[in-house]
Amino acid sequence: MQRTHLDWPFFDAPHRALAEGLGTWAASNLHHVDDATRDANDVRCRGLVATLGRAGWTRYAVPAAYGGALDALDSRALCLVRETLAYHDGLADFAFAMQGLGSGAITIAGDDALRQAYLPRVAAGTAIAAFALSEPDAGSDVAAMKTRAVPDGDHFVLDGCKTWISNGGIADFYTVFARTSDEAGARGISAFVVDASTPGLTIADRIDVIAPHPLATLRFDGCRVPATHLLGPVGQGFKVAMRTLDIFRASVAAAALGFARRAFDEALQHARTRAMFGHTLADFQLTQVALADMATDIDAAALLTYRAAWQRDVQQINATREAAMAKLTATENAQRVIDRAVQLFGGAGVAKGNIVESLYREIRALRIYEGASEVQRLIIGRESLKQFAAPSVPSQAA
Repeated sequence: MQRTHLDWPFFDAPHRALAEGLGTWAASNLHHVDDATRDANDVRCRGLVATLGRAGWTRYAVPAAYGGALDALDSRALCLVRETLAYHDGLADFAFAMQGLGSGAITIAGDDALRQAYLPRVAAGTAIAAFALSEPDAGSDVAAMKTRAVPDGDHFVLDGCKTWISNGGIADFYTVFARTSDEAGARGISAFVVDASTPGLTIADRIDVIAPHPLATLRFDGCRVPATHLLGPVGQGFKVAMRTLDIFRASVAAAALGFARRAFDEALQHARTRAMFGHTLADFQLTQVALADMATDIDAAALLTYRAAWQRDVQQINATREAAMAKLTATENAQRVIDRAVQLFGGAGVAKGNIVESLYREIRALRIYEGASEVQRLIIGRESLKQFAAPSVPSQAA
């Protein structure tokens, strides 16, 4: 994996050391695997969380006060970890990402007791986290959610359904978003930490997708959650969800970068060694054009990704627009890069067991989850209208 982008001014010395150290570790400990069964993937995902925890990498998903590696969540570090893990093993990236996303709302809005109860275990890789936001009729339109949380003494009672939940079925706890009032739109949504063992929470269905990851539909039926497990004030759950997604959205772009870089490296190696018509595949200008497009797509996406992460970390500004640009561009570009790699491999590119075939399936979901490409375009347009108001037209002199 080339690391020339680490010379860019977005990074500090600790970021470069992190990327180098993780890259060396990952090359020895990870590899792309396609397990045939759901159970095998569940076991492997649990094992990866534990392995990443023992090696200290999940500590980057949690602040230092609760067992983490850095004082605060650092977007550049999250991106570098995800890019590196995705390059070597898509399921390892998934395992790390969900530790961060699943616990991020606790970091953002939990009180000290909740943070002490959950975050050290997330950092150590001894507890698996999940983020339960989407519903059958509330995916991109989060405000349409129907899951309800009704106060009952010192508890809230949750009823409803969540679906497309990553780590569903293997998580130790879920960050769950539910409606606590009938206020219109996003108002009236609250956030809770729900232990997987809580009575009334069941796994209604397991979902199999083209790149095998643990996914499930959750059912809440009279599920009693202590009021102390509320994250932030009642009715502020939507803001908590959006703040969490804003932190981790750029890291989705970084995962796409990792997939794209691996596909590019596989394509380069194949082009150099594949004999064709008395030459190698790399000798043909059409191959060189494809490789040029791939390299350009990767660098364009990387620049947007690490700009967004740098703006959040260093400038400490609301980088919603920039993170959406990064997520949109990196995932769409990675799809093109990987598709070109498959094309360069020819028939071998679609054969089960070929890394580029695995990457082709891995990348597709990234253009959908944590805000589909169409949603990212809406965010970019909306934020652009906010940030760049039309200049006033000078009055015409009489």
